[in-house]
Amino acid sequence: MKLLSIASTLVIAAAAAVIAADAPKSIYDVPVKDIEGADTSLKAYQGKVMLIVNVASKCGKTPQYAQLEQLNQEFQKDGLAVLGFPCNDFGGQEPGTNSEIKQFCSIKYHVTFPMFDKVKVKGAEKHPLYEVLTGPQSPFPGDVKWNFGKFLVSRDGKILKRFEPGVKPDAPEVVSAIKEALAAKGS
Repeated sequence: MKLLSIASTLVIAAAAAVIAADAPKSIYDVPVKDIEGADTSLKAYQGKVMLIVNVASKCGKTPQYAQLEQLNQEFQKDGLAVLGFPCNDFGGQEPGTNSEIKQFCSIKYHVTFPMFDKVKVKGAEKHPLYEVLTGPQSPFPGDVKWNFGKFLVSRDGKILKRFEPGVKPDAPEVVSAIKEALAAKGS
């Protein structure tokens, strides 16, 4: 009986090691696709403060695109990267193709910040990026509640803040957190 227990423990430990080996070492290692469908990662944003947002084109919160673009224009020179991840998980409010999403964002909101491939932010098919942002190892675990959930990530890849969808990008607490993260050059 004791031998069986030891064998079970070893199998579980080996399985955990395999899972840990497959897990991204940092947020920068998570594979993503850009809006054109090309494989990429967030490595290009290493050393920048990232505001990662799950976005949708047919949502009551869609006007937040304008505020996100405003933040991008105001703070990009200081090292902010606003990153949009389209998501159709909530009420089917992002039904378009990547091409349609890109066109909508460009024409309607003049978005210049990077947009990425449509992702799942909750459920069994949750994208690995959102597993990092919302999973049990995150400082802010728990599923994204709706479109336009925002995660502020430091220059060294640490998740600093989470802002729920109803908190607008230009809200004082968001702007203040961005300024603080940008000022922390060694963070």
